[in-house]
Amino acid sequence: MKRTLAILCFVAFMAGISTFAGADPIEPNNMPDCQFKMAMRKLWEDHITWTRLYIVSAIAGLEDTQNTAERLLKNQEDIGNAIKPYYGEAAGTKLTGLLRIHILTAAELVSAARAGDTAKVADANERWYSNVDEIAEFLSSANPNWSQKALTDMLHTHLDITKEETLARLSKNYAADIAAYDKVHDQALMMADTLADGIIKQFPDRFEP
Repeated sequence: MKRTLAILCFVAFMAGISTFAGADPIEPNNMPDCQFKMAMRKLWEDHITWTRLYIVSAIAGLEDTQNTAERLLKNQEDIGNAIKPYYGEAAGTKLTGLLRIHILTAAELVSAARAGDTAKVADANERWYSNVDEIAEFLSSANPNWSQKALTDMLHTHLDITKEETLARLSKNYAADIAAYDKVHDQALMMADTLADGIIKQFPDRFEP
């Protein structure tokens, strides 16, 4: 039975990935819970994958750094689009804007760390954490199932281990770099599930078990 359910969820996920990845948000009614959760996981796996690729490229000074940054920023738009069917156009656009600041500030942080500019590192780091505090406040105001403290703690952890990954890569400690990315991956899936579960609880009539 569990195997059958897993197969059905996978099929639903493959059929519905365009719900969040397309240019226009689709109004999802009667969507299976598992399809929604797996699509949300895909978005956050894209987030950490393209973040990692940006870290690698930026630190090494590779020619694809700008292209990678653009793809990473597109992911922030995709995440914003994912909440539009539930919270509206303005809310999705606001989340995209906050997430773009998250990425652009992270890029500043990587650049400053690579240059060894401690003053710029400190400034970007402070703004980076303030930005996720704002994201937590915004999301918690939209959904009573997301407490502001829980979201703040969750997002701070995301920053902490992303920073761990970046510093390990910068110092060429590749074993620690890989271990940090594994932690980032596990934590991103938890974040995706937290967000998906909150939306499913808030809008139960829009989903099927």
